[in-house]
Amino acid sequence: MGSDSRPAAARVSAMLVPATKSHLTSIVRIERESFTDPWSKEAFVGMIDSPLALFTVALGDHGGVIGYTAATSAWEDGEILSVAVENVARGKGIGGQLLDAAIFALKEQLVARVFLEVRESNAAAIALYKSRGFTQMSVRRSYYRRPVENALVMRLDLTPK
Repeated sequence: MGSDSRPAAARVSAMLVPATKSHLTSIVRIERESFTDPWSKEAFVGMIDSPLALFTVALGDHGGVIGYTAATSAWEDGEILSVAVENVARGKGIGGQLLDAAIFALKEQLVARVFLEVRESNAAAIALYKSRGFTQMSVRRSYYRRPVENALVMRLDLTPK
């Protein structure tokens, strides 16, 4: 390993629960620290209120929200809309735990394919998605606004081959 490598952070397990309006302040805080073009609080309220949404939060040892994932499905297709973990909890497996739970829930809904978009510069997220079997399908040019950047469109097939 190179001189700028760092030891892997210890893995932790979080309690995953459905997101509620009582979690909104923490969700919005994590969203703003994680993304340069964050969703609005109203968008998250819409996810909580939507019967089609799979919106889950990860609770840390102290009981506070340390991450969340939002997904949705329609017919045989699912989409991971967002996965975010607060800065101090990153690198400990929480994002993977949230992603795994979303994939499992989509599979339970008989979803055959799961899609997502990710900034092409977000190496950590891309590595996480690839570790769960997602493959790149295409590139959406200038998809993100702040800053302008391409999105990789990734897909995971959930049906056995």
